[in-house]
This record gives sequence, C-alpha cells and structure tokens, in this order.
Amino acid sequence: MIPERAASTPLSGRSPAAEIVVPDLSSSVRWHQHDFPHPLARWHTHPEVEVHLIRRSSGLAFVGDHIGPFKPGHVVLVGSHLPHNWISDLDPGELVEGRDVVLQIDPARIDRLAEDLPEAAEATALFESADRGIEYTGHTAARAAVELELVGASRGLHRLHRVFGLLGILADAPRPDRRILSRAPAGAPLDAPAQRKVDTVLRYITDNLGGEVRLDEAARIVGMTPSALSRFFLRAAGCGFADTVRRLRVIRACTMLFRTDRPVAEICFEAGYQNLSNFNRQFRAETGMTPRDYRRSIRTGTARADLVI
Repeated sequence: MIPERAASTPLSGRSPAAEIVVPDLSSSVRWHQHDFPHPLARWHTHPEVEVHLIRRSSGLAFVGDHIGPFKPGHVVLVGSHLPHNWISDLDPGELVEGRDVVLQIDPARIDRLAEDLPEAAEATALFESADRGIEYTGHTAARAAVELELVGASRGLHRLHRVFGLLGILADAPRPDRRILSRAPAGAPLDAPAQRKVDTVLRYITDNLGGEVRLDEAARIVGMTPSALSRFFLRAAGCGFADTVRRLRVIRACTMLFRTDRPVAEICFEAGYQNLSNFNRQFRAETGMTPRDYRRSIRTGTARADLVI
C-alpha cells in the first residue's frame, strides 16, 4: 500500500487564463518542459493544439469539464481553446522537476500545409477530433511519450519527422487506447473579469473541500447572488457548482481508499462528508459502487481507470 501523503488541495484555484504561446523562431512547433509548481502550470487556454505528457508525480487533470486522476506516463491531446490544467499532489514546499513535456502546434499552419500536401489532412482531422480532449493509454501512450521526447531532442527536418511521427501514432491509436475527456467542446474564451471570478470560486471550493462548501458563501465572495453564480459557474467552468464539489470529494476519497488502509468512516469525514449514508450515496452515484466495493476492486484490479491514481 502506498503511504499516505500530507493533505493538499487538488486544484490551486487558477481559472482559464488566455495563454500567449511564444513561437519558436527556428521551429514550426513549440516544444518545452517545465517543473511543478510553475507559472505555466495553471488553468488556461490557447488556440494551439497541445500534446501533454506527465513524466512524474500524480494528481488531478482538468480538461474542459473533465476532472480525473493522472500518474506518470499520462498523455493527452488538448484541442484548440479547450481549458486545461494538471495539479500534482505535493507536500508543502515540494518541487517536481521536469514534470511536464508539452508540444504546441498552431492548427492554422497545418490547415495551410494540407492545402498543398494532402497527407497533412490527417493531422487536421486529428486536431478536430480533439475538441473535447483525448487521453491515450496502453501501448499508444508509451510510444507517444517516447516520440514526444524525441521531438525535443531534434531540429530541422528531423524534428518535422518526429512531429508527424507523433501525430501518426495518435491518429492510428486503437479505440481501447483513447478516451474522450470533456463532455462538451471548448466554448468561447472567458474575459478577464470572468476568469477572476472562476478563479476565486475554485479556490474557495478547494480550500474548504474537507469542510463546509456553500454556494451562498461562494456567491458572497464574488459579489453575486447564489442563482446568478450557479448559472455563471456552469457556463464558465463547464460543470455545475455542486457537481464540481462532489466530483472532487469523491476523487479525494478514491485516493485515500487506494493509498491507505484507513476505515471508510474516517475517509468519509476527511473527504468533507458529514454522514456515512450521504457519502455512500454520492460515492455510488459517481463510481457505480460503494467505497468498500471500490477498495476491493482496486485490490482485484477491476476499479474504474479514470478514478484510480
């Protein structure tokens, strides 16, 4: 059993900011790596399509309205303008060096290329299919991770070869190796005031996840009525306020069930629930099983892949 870690919030409260992707003047794509925490690791969006690899650490992935765990080897293709972020579960003051590898491609460049080179149309179709985000697993994820690293180590024509090799791997992925993440595609980008409100609400939720989280208190903090905030949050964040709280609490509980041998009743209160019956009901609604059955399924290898860290 993996030892229990110090409690930390699964999301640092950053809203989908518009990131300006600085182009690499010597390359048609931008490849980079960064640590976590890092200024680039935030809830954000950009027009470029992104291939994202997690090298190390585990935590929560936020892609559109999807919330789910990640671990090393996690590979995702993020469509244009789809908000995303990956939050690692860290101890206070911990730094994960070189956690992320990111490849960003301007889809307009590929569209122009496809006008003269019909073969490039396959990449255009791949990008269009990623409007809700695609997670790759199995052999496809392993091959894509290797190829993505090689993109960073190459230049010139060799880099182009690696980029299109990577896109070919993703385009050819068998159905069992790919999973659509967000229930809805990217919407219109938020303006700065709306981003700050989402930021504030998410920070309030995650900072209080183990205790009381109230819609009316969140509304007071951002200067809105509860009904107005409820509509705004659903539209801006892609997931309702109550659904976001429930999903995060259940994922926290799943993590504790996986990593520790603590009693279910103790985990119930640690995850922010006030009574065991409500915890069991909401856990079953999210996972299709009771907490005890979930722990048993982990040990037999039959637990839902999208909820196991």
